[in-house]
Amino acid sequence: LWPWLLASSGLSALLQLVALPFFPDSPSYLLIQKGNEEACRKAIRKLWGQGDHQAEIDDIMKEKGAMASTKTLRVLEVIKERSLRWQLYVLVTVMTTLQLCGINAIYFYSFEVFHTAKFEEYLIPYVSLGVGLCECLSSILCSTLIDRFGRKLLLWGGYLLMCSVLALLTMTLSLQHKFFWMHYFSVILIFLFVVFFGIGP
Repeated sequence: LWPWLLASSGLSALLQLVALPFFPDSPSYLLIQKGNEEACRKAIRKLWGQGDHQAEIDDIMKEKGAMASTKTLRVLEVIKERSLRWQLYVLVTVMTTLQLCGINAIYFYSFEVFHTAKFEEYLIPYVSLGVGLCECLSSILCSTLIDRFGRKLLLWGGYLLMCSVLALLTMTLSLQHKFFWMHYFSVILIFLFVVFFGIGP
């Protein structure tokens, strides 16, 4: 089954490849990058139908003017620029915590936890697939929550809940030889961790 699951991603790529020639070019790309206003108008009409779209074209022209007045910085210039220092710190912190949050360890050791929880050997790949599906669904849920609660709250809340789950998971893995039900609690915590990861970071 796994080879078919891996090959299924190729199907969506093939569909995109076939459909790509039928999509219009981006109006902003045509106007800003290519400087072709007529092609831009055609693309807008194709996307939004007939009508007066001068307001949209004016917005794109404003964007073009703003881009022309903005200097493109090299990596070292970004690091040295004082006005960008805090944005850079936030970006580096978020990306570092994302790599060190424990999701890779959870995926790596989840098979062993499922095996210790006495799941049948043939069921473990499906349970692992369920973990991945949980992350996918929680990411979709996050896209609806982010407008309501904001990115900052979801980041803080996600990391706080993930830390709590990891603390509990450490405890359940330490006590799994004393209490038979700890195995199943560990499995539940793995699913919760993945859900919180998808909603937060």
